[in-house]
Amino acid sequence: MIRVSAPALIQVGSGLHPKKVAAPCHGALYWTVMARVVSALRIGPHEIWPPIVLAPMSGVTNRTLRALYKPFGFGLTVTEFVSSNALQFGSARTMEMIDQHGLEQPVSTQLWGNDPAIMAQAAKIVRECGADIVDINFGCPAPKVTKTEGGSACLRDVYRCEAIMRAVVAAVDCPVTIKMRLGWTENDLVFIDVAKRAQAAGVQAVTLHARTAKQLYRGSADWQRIAELKAAIDIPVIGNGDLTDAHAALARMRESGVDGVMLGRATLGNPWLVSALRALMNGEVPAPHPSAADRLRFAVVHYETMVAEWGEARAVPQMRKHLGYYLKGFYGASDLRERLMRTLTAAETLGLVRQTIARLESVPECAVA
Repeated sequence: MIRVSAPALIQVGSGLHPKKVAAPCHGALYWTVMARVVSALRIGPHEIWPPIVLAPMSGVTNRTLRALYKPFGFGLTVTEFVSSNALQFGSARTMEMIDQHGLEQPVSTQLWGNDPAIMAQAAKIVRECGADIVDINFGCPAPKVTKTEGGSACLRDVYRCEAIMRAVVAAVDCPVTIKMRLGWTENDLVFIDVAKRAQAAGVQAVTLHARTAKQLYRGSADWQRIAELKAAIDIPVIGNGDLTDAHAALARMRESGVDGVMLGRATLGNPWLVSALRALMNGEVPAPHPSAADRLRFAVVHYETMVAEWGEARAVPQMRKHLGYYLKGFYGASDLRERLMRTLTAAETLGLVRQTIARLESVPECAVA
């Protein structure tokens, strides 16, 4: 923490957040200033603070979750990854995937595909629909994507990657970014080659998940590779993989030199991880983790919002997995999770959750595992 007089505030950089406090002497006005410990992430015209990005997750990062999780501290949110082929047909389901509230801006829309011309056309569509950034998916290892040579399968052909990047950059008037893995296998690590081609093509940031496609989510993310990438290119690098603790995430960022971090699965049911990391980036002490009862209260808000926006028939099955995430870490969660998997209506589900909240508050020792 830095304490400066009001006139001195004019001299400090934009990375400081001033707050008025009562001066103890001389009747002078003083300011308490919290110093940011990392810089904002810049992607084209967008200054992203904090430099924390919500990862694209299929069936998860819809407009509801993005809007609900944004206030916890995400500087940038990303849509579910969308098929460039599907966008040509404009189905209601596909268009829902790129829909926005407006509350979660800036928003990056992620596209996957293997044809440069189709990817370029898809980029134009999502830009017209409000995408602030277009992101190209070279990272998804899911068989439904890779069997059509999309996602991380593109890394088997760096020339195709380059053609896709150049076509998309030429098609839109907004920043284009990519997300990728190290390569298809350990024997074919192409991440630096692809990143250099990306920079030459006009791509404005690269996110690296430091596993190979064949690893899926097994083993550990190799953050030394992320540091190597940061040293190899001049455009911003965003690190991704195994960031489950706020202090460790900040340490990874400092050690690797990356410009931002992307958080995904670890935030599901635990957006307070993002709040803690934002606090650390602001030079502040993170707030205590909320109680189990308070976590479930937010789960109720999430559930009710999903029902209001998507209708009960769609929200009830979709929210089962989310409730499972919110239920982690306290006594009786496993039994409750099984019961919630069998509920058929929102009223039945929320009734069970509210009963659990009341029980947790009446018997504090049940609030922890």
